Amino acid sequence: MPSRAVLEWAGATTRSPEETKQAGRELAGQLGPGDVVALHGELGSGKTTFVQGMAEGLGYRSPVSSPTFALIHEYGRPPVLYHLDCYRERSLERWGQLGLDEYFYGEAISVVEWAENIASLLPASTLHLTFTHGQRDNERRIGLQP
Repeated sequence: MPSRAVLEWAGATTRSPEETKQAGRELAGQLGPGDVVALHGELGSGKTTFVQGMAEGLGYRSPVSSPTFALIHEYGRPPVLYHLDCYRERSLERWGQLGLDEYFYGEAISVVEWAENIASLLPASTLHLTFTHGQRDNERRIGLQP
């Protein structure tokens, strides 16, 4: 279950990719082993950029990319960050075969892009974030879903 500090995180409005990464770094600093974060939003809304910031916030320094075709990338050392992308693979059966319980109920932090595609498989304690385009170029709004 997300720590109490996470529940106090109010989301962010960012105006550049670097600010979106900074929001990810800030959230990552409040997460711990076993936390699951679901990212919701249309293409190009900043989800992967946010995950890049999360990885940086957890001390991972190598490039972070979307696992659209690999499905899952693993970053860092304890706490490990699992980055899942459910855009291409929507089969609940296939995700179940990949052993999601080991990812979601282990000692790592898991972040899931396109999480709505596997909503029924997410733990009840999942923290849901919504990404939307703002009115200005590069502006993104990152909000907590109730």
